[in-house]
Amino acid sequence: MRFISYRAAGTPTWGVASGTRVVSARTLGLQEAAPTLLAFIERCASDPTLQSATATRAASLPAEPLDESALLPCIPQPGKIYCLGVNYVDHAKEGGNTVADYPALFMRSSTSLLAHGAPLRVPAISDKLDYEAELALVIGRTARHVPEADALTSVFGYACFNDATLRDYQRKTTQWTIGKNFEATGGFGPQLVTADELPPGCTGLRIQSRLNGQVMQDANTTDMVFGVARTIALLSQCMTLDPGDVLVMGTPAGVGYARTPPVWMRAGDTIEIEIERVGLLRNPVTG
Repeated sequence: MRFISYRAAGTPTWGVASGTRVVSARTLGLQEAAPTLLAFIERCASDPTLQSATATRAASLPAEPLDESALLPCIPQPGKIYCLGVNYVDHAKEGGNTVADYPALFMRSSTSLLAHGAPLRVPAISDKLDYEAELALVIGRTARHVPEADALTSVFGYACFNDATLRDYQRKTTQWTIGKNFEATGGFGPQLVTADELPPGCTGLRIQSRLNGQVMQDANTTDMVFGVARTIALLSQCMTLDPGDVLVMGTPAGVGYARTPPVWMRAGDTIEIEIERVGLLRNPVTG
């Protein structure tokens, strides 16, 4: 199943997506009980039959045309967003980094998230805006001290993510937070694909970024150093992962700052992130 978050008559809501159409939460009879996709995921955590029942019901109900301009990030306001750095060996090498025995972690805020199709803005204070194609996952049920062998049962679904970064601000301090949290720089969408539709841990899938149609990054999710299950297990040793939390799994080689000369996103560009069987995330770049 594929889910989207969007605005209907100016109000945030969600629905089951099918191509360019959507069966809304209201049509499903779930708008009051679960007004947001995050609320629906929380309800699924306590009612294991709800997801399959919703799929069955959605298949029998009328779908409405989907206006892409109304889309929101898959989970507009997750409780936590954890991101992995240098999680592909080739990307670590191109940046002069080494892969450690423990993942490099940083956090994004919900205000940094960006919907599919929304403008990714180059801020007035920097022109060094880089792209990063990444796989994102959304936690589906509470995870605490989860063994790696059981960790994938905690995943609700997967989506495309663009961890767009202001490289000069990323390097102003030893922590990466500031360069990763400019307003509306974290593209997240367009759809959240449930884990049952994809390989375990979303392994073996091609991941690309394309800038104005030119392939910039081209790799496979199998190349991640810390896979989904291991990452969940490690994080759950330290904290509780709640339904709706987002993990962003790092980017492969080919980013702009490592090129000679560097390639930065400019106003007028279009950046696309595509992951096989997951979807295509596209954003115009504006000034």
